[in-house]
Amino acid sequence: MNIILRIIFTVLVFTSIGLSAQQENQALTDSLSLQKVDSIAIQINDSIVSRVDTLANLKTIVNDIDDDVDSSFINNIDELHKKWYFSCIDSVDYLDAEMISKIRKDRINFPDSVIISQMDSLQYNSAVQLSYNKIVKSYINLYTQRRREQVCNMLGLAEYYFPIFEEELDKQGLPLELKYLPVIESALNPLAFSRAGACGLWQFMYGTGKDYKLKIDSYIDERRDPVKSTQAAVRYLKDLYKVYGDWMLVIAAYNCGPGNVNKAIRRTGGKRNYWDIYFRLPRETRGYVPTFIAAMYVFNYSDAYNLSPIRPDFPPMCDTIMVNSKVHFEQIAKVVNMPIPQLRELNPQYRRNIVPARPSRPLAIKMPYNFVGDFVEMQDSVLAYNRSKYFDNKDRIVDPRARYNNYAHAAPKNRTKIYYKVRKGDVVGKIAQKFRVRNSDLRYWNNIKRNRIRIGQKLVLYIPNSRAKKYTNKKGIKVAPATEQLAKGDFIYYKVRRGENLWTIARKYPGVSNNDIIRWNNIRNAKLVKPGTKLKIKIL
Repeated sequence: MNIILRIIFTVLVFTSIGLSAQQENQALTDSLSLQKVDSIAIQINDSIVSRVDTLANLKTIVNDIDDDVDSSFINNIDELHKKWYFSCIDSVDYLDAEMISKIRKDRINFPDSVIISQMDSLQYNSAVQLSYNKIVKSYINLYTQRRREQVCNMLGLAEYYFPIFEEELDKQGLPLELKYLPVIESALNPLAFSRAGACGLWQFMYGTGKDYKLKIDSYIDERRDPVKSTQAAVRYLKDLYKVYGDWMLVIAAYNCGPGNVNKAIRRTGGKRNYWDIYFRLPRETRGYVPTFIAAMYVFNYSDAYNLSPIRPDFPPMCDTIMVNSKVHFEQIAKVVNMPIPQLRELNPQYRRNIVPARPSRPLAIKMPYNFVGDFVEMQDSVLAYNRSKYFDNKDRIVDPRARYNNYAHAAPKNRTKIYYKVRKGDVVGKIAQKFRVRNSDLRYWNNIKRNRIRIGQKLVLYIPNSRAKKYTNKKGIKVAPATEQLAKGDFIYYKVRRGENLWTIARKYPGVSNNDIIRWNNIRNAKLVKPGTKLKIKIL
């Protein structure tokens, strides 16, 4: 009975570890001794225990592995789609509701065998090693099932941006498949800006952009320039390949930085295969390479999944014009009659709608071909249009004293101008208190420095209109004539005093020059203006 139980136990163990029926029959028919049966049972039992222990040790790693798509990646796609730079255009203009419904409904699923076969076909012409597993499949399903409309948008943008990427990659001898990196970096949105500070199609950080000679200042951010950022990204990828010699590791390092990839290599004992160091990479980067593979696959087999490009409202033909003077997009739009949103879309590198060009540094403006001729013909008119509004240079060289002379005597609103003659014992604070004005205002109105005043000096004060009558006919106080408080455009008459000339008189009135006084009074010789002469002066 004991022998029978042991034989039954042996058969059950063989079954639990997946031996075929043929192996089980072979094991039963063998003429095994009781001692041999015991030995086999003990070995198998030890093997099962060993496997259980191994699984227990891997439990913490398995819990950290997530074969599903990272939720932050989904949120990023959705956010970029909402901020799409042609979303300001009414969707009806380029996509009707019926087409949207068709995109969302025409879903197709392929079995793993078909996807693997399709990837094998891609691999023949790809220098980047393509792998297929549950992780890659999750991202393929994201693109082909859950975010179909976003993919259709990116397919449309790819027709505009991929030729730029391919040209630069080909110049440097890099695999053309790297053009899919901006798909997962920025969803092909040149205005994309990450929470970490990465910017543009290729998501350059500030420091990396500077390292690769991209100009970044208050007016220009070349990380958003499709051509220049691509040139920098290609140089960066080329440098990374010199370090790793493996495109999968290059793609991973582009996402998380060479430092994190180097750590992962050290922690796995020097292994330099992406899938060998997979679990040692940052969580975000684990999904980065699988996403790249999925994007490359979906873009090549979009037709098979009924995904059609939604083309943005980009002009079919563009040209680039160099300008050597500052120009605002609104100046171009008003004179050439070109939509400002289109200028922004074609020139995303200009952060404030201003092209800060100068003769020593001409800058490029990209615009539709049909507007180029008008711009060339009317360039002078464009630059002159409302120039003072967009580029006011009056403060380029500032003289505060001249500003005071022009504006200190301008009467505040709802106030009356009076003159006060300084008496013996007066000080600035006492006078200000008497007329209920601030010390600082009194000093400003009269250009008083260090509170120094002298007996007999005439001070100008501005008091509320309601108190003006109180000082009428008061000794030492004179209320200014109403003619001195006229509105802009009116003329007053000024009597020239001893020691004055046209220049000193002009300084008393905001915006008035001695040449203005000469013109208003038909003066042929300024030296003939003597004390007592009455001059006509316009309030500006």
